[in-house]
Amino acid sequence: MGSFRDSYSLVPVSELPAPFRAIFSFRYFNSLQSECFFGCFFSDMNMVISAPTGSGKTVLFQLCILRLMSKFLSEGRFSPIKGTLKTIYIAPSKVLVQEKLRDWNMKFGPLAINCLEMTSDSEYYKSKSIQDADIILTTPEKFDAVTRHGIRNGDLSFFGDISLVLIDEVHLLNDPRGASLEAIVSRIKMLSHTSQMGSSPLANVRFLAVSATIPNIQDIAEWLLVPSEGIKSFGEEMRPVKLVTKVFGYAPAKNDFLFERRLQNFIFDLLMQYSKGKSALVFCSTRKGAVESAQCLSQIAMRLGHSSPFVKSIQQQEKLKEASLSFTEKQMQSFIIHGVGYHNGGLSMKDRSLVEGLFLKGDIQILCTTNTLAHGINLPAHTVVVKSTQYFNKEKGLYTEYDRSMILQMCGRAGRPPFDDTGTVIIMTRRDTVHLYESLLNGCELVESQLLSCATEHLMAEIVQLIVSDISLAIEWLKCSYLHVRIKKNPENYGLKRGIPSECLEKHMLEICMEKIKELSEHGMVWTDEDGFLLKPLEPGRLMTKFYLKFNTMKLIVNAPGSSSVEDVLHIISRSEELSWIQLRRNEKKLLNDINSDKEGRLRFHVLTENGKRKKRIQTREEKIFVLANDCLTGDPLVHDLSFNQDVTSICTRGSRIAKCMKECYIYRKSYKGAMSSILLAKCLHHKLWENSPYLLKQLPGIGMVTAKALQSAGVNSFESLAAADPRKIEIVTGRKYPFGNHIKESLLLLPPKVEIKIEESECMKAGRLKLIITLYRTCQSATSNRHHYADILIGSEEDNMILFHEKLRAEEFPSPHAITIIFSCPKYASATIKADLIFEDYVGLDVHKKLIVTNGVDNTKSKDSEDATSSSSLPKEIYVVNPDPERRSRIICKETDNANKIQSSMPSFDLLEYETVTDISTPEPQQTECKTNSKEMIFDHIRKKSKTFPISLTSTMMDYSHQPLLLRIAETPKNLAYQRDGDYLGNIIVIDSEPTDAFKKVSSSTEPTEPTEPVKASIACYPSLLKRGNSSEMGGFEIETHSDVILIDSEPIEDFKKMSSPSSFLTEREKIPIKSTRISSSVLKSEVYEEFPTNYLQSGCKKPSWSDSLKQVQSIGCKISLFDELNSTSDRTEFSQHSLSSVLGNQSDESFLGFKSVFSFL
Repeated sequence: MGSFRDSYSLVPVSELPAPFRAIFSFRYFNSLQSECFFGCFFSDMNMVISAPTGSGKTVLFQLCILRLMSKFLSEGRFSPIKGTLKTIYIAPSKVLVQEKLRDWNMKFGPLAINCLEMTSDSEYYKSKSIQDADIILTTPEKFDAVTRHGIRNGDLSFFGDISLVLIDEVHLLNDPRGASLEAIVSRIKMLSHTSQMGSSPLANVRFLAVSATIPNIQDIAEWLLVPSEGIKSFGEEMRPVKLVTKVFGYAPAKNDFLFERRLQNFIFDLLMQYSKGKSALVFCSTRKGAVESAQCLSQIAMRLGHSSPFVKSIQQQEKLKEASLSFTEKQMQSFIIHGVGYHNGGLSMKDRSLVEGLFLKGDIQILCTTNTLAHGINLPAHTVVVKSTQYFNKEKGLYTEYDRSMILQMCGRAGRPPFDDTGTVIIMTRRDTVHLYESLLNGCELVESQLLSCATEHLMAEIVQLIVSDISLAIEWLKCSYLHVRIKKNPENYGLKRGIPSECLEKHMLEICMEKIKELSEHGMVWTDEDGFLLKPLEPGRLMTKFYLKFNTMKLIVNAPGSSSVEDVLHIISRSEELSWIQLRRNEKKLLNDINSDKEGRLRFHVLTENGKRKKRIQTREEKIFVLANDCLTGDPLVHDLSFNQDVTSICTRGSRIAKCMKECYIYRKSYKGAMSSILLAKCLHHKLWENSPYLLKQLPGIGMVTAKALQSAGVNSFESLAAADPRKIEIVTGRKYPFGNHIKESLLLLPPKVEIKIEESECMKAGRLKLIITLYRTCQSATSNRHHYADILIGSEEDNMILFHEKLRAEEFPSPHAITIIFSCPKYASATIKADLIFEDYVGLDVHKKLIVTNGVDNTKSKDSEDATSSSSLPKEIYVVNPDPERRSRIICKETDNANKIQSSMPSFDLLEYETVTDISTPEPQQTECKTNSKEMIFDHIRKKSKTFPISLTSTMMDYSHQPLLLRIAETPKNLAYQRDGDYLGNIIVIDSEPTDAFKKVSSSTEPTEPTEPVKASIACYPSLLKRGNSSEMGGFEIETHSDVILIDSEPIEDFKKMSSPSSFLTEREKIPIKSTRISSSVLKSEVYEEFPTNYLQSGCKKPSWSDSLKQVQSIGCKISLFDELNSTSDRTEFSQHSLSSVLGNQSDESFLGFKSVFSFL
């Protein structure tokens, strides 16, 4: 065994050890296998083998696996140790992987050799199953994604057990997908040379690569470090049957779909010319295309009648008629009787087995099938017709060229032994691609590297894994790639001049590395030292690697603002490179325009013009993606076209992945609003539903769009309403039979358990800090114990847009109650809105939101749900809603009794205190003291004295009275505000003109600022400027002491100010209360102030109103103080005459404008 043999003799299977012989069902290896037998089974050298399709290359893989497993042979017994010596099999498609998995499970299973599939169809697998696997079968992209993390920290410790790498169809390097294959092989080569792997099997890893006939097999051998004796190249002489190839080019149609359909008209003539009356396979790109091709051929055969070339005898006709009765598919029954059938994944197993048997027996001559059959069962034919070299890529949503390996697999079905001795291949393609497929079939197409176009992403992956930690290792990694081999042989293909010296070539490779690293460093993905030599990954770079994103997409994410809304995140997804292949076709624009016009108000967001109006014409692919995403997320999209649906599927799949990356990036940046927007959009795109959609029940199994609509029409549009619904009512509404209602109700058990959140403020001993306790309660346990529901708990501050806490937990397993303590900084007397959100990962519409508004130094006891926060969050932060006690709308009279139970502790006191004593905003407890009367002269002397300490020159817009017009608005207008004495009251908006008048400018320029005689507390400027509506029947004037409605002055411009040019926009319909017209002049207001101003000052037992009592319910945050002594009339000024509110209130109300010249003239 293992002795030298004649190269022309066949090697018997008996040359293998006895435990391995049962794997092969034949006695002798064929000529190709025999020539490679010694190198595969009796040595550990790397090998590259090029041979035609169908020549038996798969057996060579099996021989290499047995060579590795032979290390467990001992005295003729085979005793493997699980997972200690691993084989990685890499194939270009998951179909080929699954075919090999089925085959090798049957062959290696009796030897206790474990096989594991690692493709997109097997997303969930345990780490233990990977550790125990002996053979891992995978695709390049999947293996690249899985091995991008944790190689150095032990998460992928199996990497050190890799002993054998099998690369099927290595000519995949020439396809755009070949960059992933090149990256993972380079990664394995780099790690095998490291000192850490010196004692592991990876240090001596073996490569075996096979491909179809290619001219530059030497380049692949150089890349894989294959010795000269390991290079095996076989020509067409090794093909068991002679193959004739024909490539036909056709003129393109208006679109790819019409082009493929038009090719159906040429199939019959080609079969008549080249199939010679023998069996033929027609490969179509889609299931529908296979059915249509079979229908076209059967119709032609039916018109020909007895002269049909597909049915040659009466006996065959009778067999087909009898066989057709066994099919369940009606279309198949009508095709079979004419000698034509079709085969695709939509057939039942019974029909599939029947049509395969009829074709193998020769009863049906033509079989139209999809490309999956090329990797499937052994179903060869004399003639193979490839109808179009393009297929509809579901992920990209458009027609793309087949991989070279797929075309070769299809061609390999022609003339396979022992069914025939000759074969014919016919390829139907476009005229401009004829030469490509001629070169492919003749073995003349050079295999080039595709790594350069995506080198940034793959280099970042190596930096994240710490395989590349400096510039020298980055250059070393590039030298391990196939790019380094081909750039020396064909520099023109990579942007260099032919004949470039080796020194210049090495310099160019260095420049490539430096350029890529500079780009990564500029966008915060890689850290470099001052010399630019050392490299360390940063979190954005890790996230790009983790989520397998393009570099240009990650740049958009890194540069996104932290306060991004859901609409902003959706715009970023629309501009991502992952969706750049989506095209805006001319015939799609009308439907997209109609969707964006949204006359029914279905969409949440729209494509807008620069001035904020809805765009009438969709003009770019980004706008198309944005519109399709919004239409899909309604839950009931208007788009039903096949090509649109494919676009939407890709948008939602890739968009969800991008949004998940944005979520983690925002959490890293501690941006609360951006993180919440990304989490929400990621879930919504995954389920194709907004969180408030009426079709949320579509998330449950057994409920489709029709059922969801029927339930929604009956008012069952949420999980809560479904839980309360009667099962029989559900069946009546949906038109389904018993026990459908019970099954739907049982599906609610799949939902995560209900959780409640409670936020409480606790005492904090540290000054300037607040302490909150957020408690999670599980109100009911989920019924399914075998399914885990993950959720994110996110706690943030709304004002600072800061994440205070984040944790990922399992809804079924966290201890209930689960308390979280938050301590954060908050300035004295400042307010903060703290939100706590529990976001479930798997379902939309179940999230829990709570919020609490706290003020440092004030007792806060109220918490609100997020629903209550919706209305207040839309107001500018300078506007505060004041809800006065309805029992305290009349004139407040000081009493001797204790009124502490009626005073809100969070409201400020407006006592005329000395500045140095103003240290607390909270209202002091009322005390019973002796009533002391203050005269009017004493109070105004006090005001004038303190006004002299105010500086004249104002440096900020908050204190600059010439900054912006100020909007006074009444926080609450009661329905029954009329004073009972005469029923007269004014309108509810007063606009104060903050534009400085000439007199005020003169005062500001001429008056020198005086030094204050005593320290002025900063908090004095925090009291709000306010006016209060009086209930005096005399001219409808204002009285300071009247406690009806409070008017706050917003010192910063707000959105409502933009509407002031249109008087009709001041009041909502709810605010339009019948008002008796009364014009106020400033002189009247002045007289009212002097006559009615209280002569007492916060004295219990007084008979007159108190300034402090009348303002107890006003929050004083973010506003400036406004004191006035006398008011001059400005109602007659011409510049204000155009602002009448008569258009809003008719003849019932006028508005007043009060100039700051009058208000501050006493200064």
